[in-house]
Amino acid sequence: MELTKMQKIVLGIVAFFVVVVVIVFTMKISQEAQMEMTEQENLLEETNVLYQENEEKMIIVHVAGFVENPGIVKLKEGSRIADAIEAAGGELLDADLSNVNLAYMLEDGQKLYIPGISEQKEGEENLGYITKESGNNIVVNEKKEEGGSGLINLNTASQTELEQIPGIGPSTALKIIEYRKENGEFKSIEDIKNVKGIGDSKYENMKNHITV
Repeated sequence: MELTKMQKIVLGIVAFFVVVVVIVFTMKISQEAQMEMTEQENLLEETNVLYQENEEKMIIVHVAGFVENPGIVKLKEGSRIADAIEAAGGELLDADLSNVNLAYMLEDGQKLYIPGISEQKEGEENLGYITKESGNNIVVNEKKEEGGSGLINLNTASQTELEQIPGIGPSTALKIIEYRKENGEFKSIEDIKNVKGIGDSKYENMKNHITV
């Protein structure tokens, strides 16, 4: 049956409104989905901000001396000397903590030395010490050598003591000890340049810290 002109017009109008309703409904769903996604993104961003704010800051400290595992340790900001010793495996049996302030709060970049009972000389206090890499920020008295001169004796110093000389690490300290065993005592501080790995530049940095 053929539709009349009026029926066609009415059908067209109905079809138009159906399309409009579908478009509006689709746009509404799309907007709601976009709003939900935005809310999720904002929530995720807020979560990340809170996580970053609550994330604990860390510091790096060098622990040397009479500890189980001397070297670099990573600690939470606000950690104490006691925490650094624990992170380095704990103190050795012959460590001397009597003059070390275990409650001292450490800072990033400091070097902590734990002294030993065997290092203590008669009538002399055996003090641990903490320094910045440059050695200019001493916050606890330095351990003294040879009558309190502050110089490290190349012929008698232990490995841990030799490591306190500027520019001397564990491997070079061992080389100095091996050199002493093979060649006898150093006759002068300049003889340190005979040790492999120690040249004129290193010698200039350490010459004011050593004696024989």
